[in-house]
Amino acid sequence: MTISTADFRNGLVVESDKGLMEIVEFQHVKPGKGGAFVRTKFRNILTGRTLEQTYRSGEKFEEARVEEQPWQYLYHDGDFYHFMNNQSYEQIEVGEVVVGDAEKWMKENLNVSLLFHNGKVIALKLPVTVELLITQSDPGVQGDRSSGGTKPATLETGAVIQVPLFVEEGQMVRVDTRTGQYLERVK
Repeated sequence: MTISTADFRNGLVVESDKGLMEIVEFQHVKPGKGGAFVRTKFRNILTGRTLEQTYRSGEKFEEARVEEQPWQYLYHDGDFYHFMNNQSYEQIEVGEVVVGDAEKWMKENLNVSLLFHNGKVIALKLPVTVELLITQSDPGVQGDRSSGGTKPATLETGAVIQVPLFVEEGQMVRVDTRTGQYLERVK
């Protein structure tokens, strides 16, 4: 389906010569003289890179048909990540290229969204937060404020994050998957 710059909205995915690009933000600009234009910030769905482009008002684009479906992460066999559709129980294998850095926040039975384009998985979306177990963390030294009151902790997925000194090994913590930051302990 063909769309114009007037149809832009955040989250819209368009096909361009640079690949499938998701609109992160955009701004319509009407200068005092000259024609109106649209300043747009895109994120490449496949690579995650951002790109800023400026287009004349009214330029045409091809909207990409991207379908987001809920799936459950099952396991990783060394080569592929296995997911199951919660409604049909259909299973699918996804390569490491698609999963990318999301792997460090994924534990078995985590519900995620898979993005499909022309029947092929092109990307994976994690929940905003995940709850993970701390498997290794040195005790915090009282009075050590050189590190801002934080210490490194290894999670059950192998990811290492900074946690406050009072957080101990064996505790569950909530982590923001977008930034990799500790949010809180989970009771």
